[in-house]
Amino acid sequence: MNEAKRRKIAERVARQLPGGALVNLGIGIPTLVPNFIPKGKKVFFHSENGFIGLGPGPKAGEEDSDLINAGGKAATILPGGAFFDSAMSFAIIRGGHVDYTILGALEVDEEGNLANYKIPRKFVPGIGGAMDLATGARNVIIAMEHLNKYGRSKILRNCSLPLTAKREVDIIVTDLAFIRVTKKGLVLEEVSEDATIEEVVAKTEAKLTLAANIGKF
Repeated sequence: MNEAKRRKIAERVARQLPGGALVNLGIGIPTLVPNFIPKGKKVFFHSENGFIGLGPGPKAGEEDSDLINAGGKAATILPGGAFFDSAMSFAIIRGGHVDYTILGALEVDEEGNLANYKIPRKFVPGIGGAMDLATGARNVIIAMEHLNKYGRSKILRNCSLPLTAKREVDIIVTDLAFIRVTKKGLVLEEVSEDATIEEVVAKTEAKLTLAANIGKF
């Protein structure tokens, strides 16, 4: 995915976050979200590897090798931020103190099931903290491409990969759509400015219910 699409997803996710929320950021696209929080809006970003107060990405040449996010990328911390060990970090997550977690995904399905760690025929070290985050956070937002590298939908009727969490996803934001997960299924609420409703429906394997007024982002 090109950088413009990644930033578009991150910007839409940022608009969804209320002021005062404690928000965990997964790796990849989620790490871009702090760059789009408007001035005057206070959101507290949590990084799984042990700090609250994650700021926008550093400018070129200003990176600090001792300050990285959960994905090992250079990060910044805002004034008043706090550092702690992994035990405290996961106590925050498992204790239900995280308002939102923003994660990437390999697959999401109609029931809000999430698969985001097991890539077929590739070695991965394990599920990491995603299982704790998906079940511990009050709201789960998925930020990902709509299609995989083979051009197939990542939003399915049923996940085919091992599940990270069952029925925990609340919102899906892709380069094409904003979709809300409800007890009755997936509701298409917005489409990208450069996409159409028909295109999104055609590129989504899962069944979509159309909202009464579908917006643009």
